[in-house]
Amino acid sequence: MTDAQPSAQPSVGELLTTIVPMVRTLSLEFLLVTADRAEVRLPDQAAFHNHLGGPHAGAMFTLAESASGAVVLAAFADEMSRAVPLPVHAEIDYRKVARGPVTATATLAGAARDVVAELDAGRRPEFPVTVALRREDGAVTGEMTVVWTLRPQRD
Repeated sequence: MTDAQPSAQPSVGELLTTIVPMVRTLSLEFLLVTADRAEVRLPDQAAFHNHLGGPHAGAMFTLAESASGAVVLAAFADEMSRAVPLPVHAEIDYRKVARGPVTATATLAGAARDVVAELDAGRRPEFPVTVALRREDGAVTGEMTVVWTLRPQRD
């Protein structure tokens, strides 16, 4: 499901915009959200520029983490009644100076069914989501890996 399709329930992008204050603060735009990939855009906003005139590293981190969260929510939507998705660890590498709008493309690194199988077996699975940050010209400005978990709901 992409965020462009109308539905009775809010899209992942609408949900994140509603419940995550930093998503609203940065005016993140959810371009595509599927169970294995999410594309999220950070518009060029002077209020969030660094000393080089591009997006601040913190804004780019939030963009990448938000894209990773979007793909996790889409991939494990059916598990939300029994598990809470939480980031465990994140590592980011800044490769080039970013200027203008930046798009984060997050990809679920493994198979969702393997994660669900671990959850079914009573374990708390951990799994990586990789993210590439790109300028409008396509140059990769950063890369991030976020390790997520599905923490079983407590009764």
